[in-house]
Parts: sequence; C-alpha cells; structure tokens
Amino acid sequence: MQIETYIYPHIVGSLFGQMLGNAWAMPALFQPGQTWDQYGGWLETLVDPAPDHPIYGGFKAGQITNDTQQAIALAQMIVVNRGRISLKRIAKTLLDWYDEVNSKNGVTLDQNAQRAFQALKAGEDPHLTGLHGDTKECAVRVSPIGLIHPGDPEAAIEEAIISCIPTHNSDVAVSATCAMAAAIAQALTPNTTLEDIVDIAIWAANEGLSHGHPWYGPSIGRRIDFAVQLATDSNYSEMERIQNLHDLIGVTLAVGDSVPCAFGILALADGDPVRAAIYASALSGDAGAVGAMACVLAGAWRGIDSIAAEYIATLRRANPQYDLEEIAEGLYAVALRNHSATPHVGSRLLDDILDEN
Repeated sequence: MQIETYIYPHIVGSLFGQMLGNAWAMPALFQPGQTWDQYGGWLETLVDPAPDHPIYGGFKAGQITNDTQQAIALAQMIVVNRGRISLKRIAKTLLDWYDEVNSKNGVTLDQNAQRAFQALKAGEDPHLTGLHGDTKECAVRVSPIGLIHPGDPEAAIEEAIISCIPTHNSDVAVSATCAMAAAIAQALTPNTTLEDIVDIAIWAANEGLSHGHPWYGPSIGRRIDFAVQLATDSNYSEMERIQNLHDLIGVTLAVGDSVPCAFGILALADGDPVRAAIYASALSGDAGAVGAMACVLAGAWRGIDSIAAEYIATLRRANPQYDLEEIAEGLYAVALRNHSATPHVGSRLLDDILDEN
C-alpha cells in the first residue's frame, strides 16, 4: 500500500483517538474500585464526570484536559511552520498555551512543570528551565511529532528530544517521550503489528535515556515490557490485569508510570481505541493521560474508521475551538514532505539540530 494514500486516515484517527482516550478516561477517580462504584461498572461511553469530582468537576462529556490541549497547540505550530521545529518555537507555543488557559480557568500542573513555565515566563534559558521535569505532559503532547514522521522513528526521536527541553528535560522524561514519538511514527507504517510498535517504543526509550539531565526514574523500556506482559497475561481476567497495572506499574503523574501503563492498555485492547479508552478509564489514577497516549497509538494504527461517528460528534461539540480535520490535513502535508525528503531528517546528527536551537 502506498503511504501517500494510507496515512491521512491514520493521522486524523490518531488525533481523534487522543481526544477520545483523554476525554473518555477524564471522569475516572483515583482507584479502580472507586471508579467502578461511581459509574456502576465499565465506563462504556463518553460521560460527564461526577459533579464532586476532585479535579474535573464541572467538565462535560468529551471535554479534553491540559495535556491534550498542549498536543494540539504543538500540532498547530507545526502546521503553521510547515514542519520546522525549533526549541524557540516550542517554548513560545507552550507559553502561549499556558497564558491563554491560565487566564481563563487556571492551570493545574505539578510543581516542577509549574516552576518551568514560570521560569520561561521570566525569560530564563529554556535549556535550563526543565531539568527536573519528570511528569507525563511531555509524552502526551509529543504526538504530532510522531505523526509527521511516518515510518521514521529516528527522526521522531530527534525532534521529540527538542520538545522536552523547555519543561521536561530530565533523562527519564526524554526516554518516555521518545518511546511515544517513535511508537506513533511506527504505527503509521502499513502492515506494522502491535509487537512492532512496542518493540520500537522500547528501543526508543533506551535511545532517549542518553539525553536530558540525569534524574530519578526507572527504566522506561523495561517497564513498557513489564506492563505489556501484565496486560496480556491470560491467567487473569481483564479487570484483574487492569488492577495489576494499577498496583504494579502505577498510574501517578510520573512519566515512568503513565507511559508504560499506556502501552499495557494498548496491548490489552488489542490496539482498538474504544476498548483502550474503556480500559484506561477502569485503570483510574491519571487515567486521562494514559487514555490519551494509548488511544493516540491505537488511532494511528487502526485509523479513523475505528472510532464511531457518535463519539467524534461528541468530541467536536465539547471542543469546538479545535478543527482536527484541518490540523490533520496540515500534518499530512508535512508528513508527506518528510517521507519523500532525501535525506530524511532522521539521518541528521542530533547535535546539528540542537545547535540550530
């Protein structure tokens, strides 16, 4: 199959997949049992969170949260700049997003990310502002970088590293972000398998670990492998596997938890974005981030036809400020240029790219 005709439905499927997984799992509570009791079992459609939800009370069904908003902001920047990614552009895009959202509703971020944004606003060197960032925002927002490098995980890694620098420039965060970006690039390849996607993610996590500031954190590659093992262990029921992911991997804000869990949920759902959204919701904890990452991968792999029209309609109504089809068309044009370029971006030395920034 020609990649030119293959990738657009998978790019738009990935964008809607990310929205779907984020919004579907957003109403989840902290523990699987709490979520199950609150909603009477599996969350099998997009719903409003409980009015007294500790974080998202007042949100409506289908509404996306901060991390996916950042991904869309980066996607829009990539389209406007015809695929030219630089540290300066990424930092400005993230600051513009931060200022806009903070002025309307306030932004809920972990302490290190909040400190990084404040340092950027103060004009500090973006190479230094994110040295201790180790939460999942960087891995959730990297999706458009993977989407513009179909079949070229190396190129996705190079630009994923740059995307981490302003707010999440620790080695563990870079490792996890590279895993996501490379896996998305691989998912856009015709005839690829889930095993291929997971293998590329583990390879990319190990590559990314050599970049960024040394910081506390586990091996992302080994944790992805462990999460997939837990998720596919047929000795346990689906809910037992989800509980094992929650208990043995963890679903906290830490990137070392959420990214491996996302690959576990992807494997448990056999790459189906709707099943992945249901399972991520049951997982609870930081389910919105896990759902976003699992479903961006599933949407890239399965394409837009794997998401029912009723869910797409709900997502559009809940997030009218975003035209994902238009964004997908722009990313598709960049992806085609990158795919046909000689040499690929992936053949450039990372040091050369960083020097440009």
